[in-house]
Amino acid sequence: MANYTAADIKEIREATGAGMLDVKKALDEADGDKAKAVEVIRVKGLKGIAKREGRTASEGLIAFDIRDSEQGRTGTLVELNSETDFVAKNDKFVALGDEAVAAAVESGATEPEQLADTPFGEALTNAGASMGEKILVRRIGRVSGEAVTEYMHRTNKDLPPQVGVLVATDTAGAEVARDIAMHIAAFTPAYLSRDEVPADIVENERRIAQETAENEGKPEKAIPKIVEGRLNGYFKENCLLDQAFAKDPKKTVGQIAEEAGGTVTGFVRFRVGS
Repeated sequence: MANYTAADIKEIREATGAGMLDVKKALDEADGDKAKAVEVIRVKGLKGIAKREGRTASEGLIAFDIRDSEQGRTGTLVELNSETDFVAKNDKFVALGDEAVAAAVESGATEPEQLADTPFGEALTNAGASMGEKILVRRIGRVSGEAVTEYMHRTNKDLPPQVGVLVATDTAGAEVARDIAMHIAAFTPAYLSRDEVPADIVENERRIAQETAENEGKPEKAIPKIVEGRLNGYFKENCLLDQAFAKDPKKTVGQIAEEAGGTVTGFVRFRVGS
């Protein structure tokens, strides 16, 4: 029987992200040689990639990069997924997140599929093989402006950031950008302003408000005003600049930016698995 210790198992698990039983089997096959055991895990992992394709990867992390660009500053956000939180908090997985966002920046990729032809594509495949899980880049987001500010939130202190926000502002707006980024993390706006809401969505919300008011038996003359009021309620719930500011609900986010003499020009928000 191969000679190895619990410490050896722990070391290989931390290095590869593989499960305990897989590590034990690899050590048995490698007759206790840790380096060979890691090779065994990797080889078997590569063979098992097809089997993992149908599995769900809903854990993971958010990684970001902000740097100078022609627009002033450009921020990139990447969601990297794994199947379990055990792998998500592995140092090698966290490092892979940094590699993913770096590859997105260097290649200019806007979709995960575009990373397949970069050197990171092979690194991603190898990581999935060694860790024994389905690992993938789910999405890439990017925002540019005179200033870009980030906020990364850990929903669990033992895990890497699960929520990431990038906010683009003019230079003056940078003064309140972090507070606004924290607001976005908590209140999940779908749009920057009401002008960005697609026309078909606005019309659908207007129709629903109209039919609801009619079904409630509201006076016909009052219905137009009721519809506009409910439509404004939709904007206040879903548009960042119309939302009540988290730290001072008596003011909107737009007013907070204006009081600082600045403007919010864009944002992107990712939450792992959602």
